[in-house]
Amino acid sequence: MARSQASATKKEKEKKRLQKRMDKEQRKEERKANSMTGKPLEEMMAYVDEYGNISDTPPGETKRIETNVDDIVIGATKNDTQADKVRTGKVTFVNTAKGYGFITDDKTKESVFVHIASMVIRVKENDRVSFYTERSPRGMAAVNVKKM
Repeated sequence: MARSQASATKKEKEKKRLQKRMDKEQRKEERKANSMTGKPLEEMMAYVDEYGNISDTPPGETKRIETNVDDIVIGATKNDTQADKVRTGKVTFVNTAKGYGFITDDKTKESVFVHIASMVIRVKENDRVSFYTERSPRGMAAVNVKKM
């Protein structure tokens, strides 16, 4: 009696299955060998120098900058000079129907919001004006606007 073809195919499949298992075990061993687990912290550490380059050597002690703790200022400094001074500028935009406009400050070239109620005298575009600034919920706003 002749052997069936199924047994030869079964042997081929079994060989392939065993080969896959061996390959998988080999890859597992390679991952274990190349893994970072179990290595000391110094071998896994990377350093960044002042230029942003990554290296495995720590930076030199000579490049450290000593900072006096008393020189560190925490918080923002109060800038009262901006609100107290009389400023001058040019009206760049006015919308009388909606009741607002913008003034370009001569010194800082910033655009400052102005409400019609803050104007002493009604102004038009391109008028030279003097004004004070105060903090509003949406930023700096011009108040006490007078025509020059």
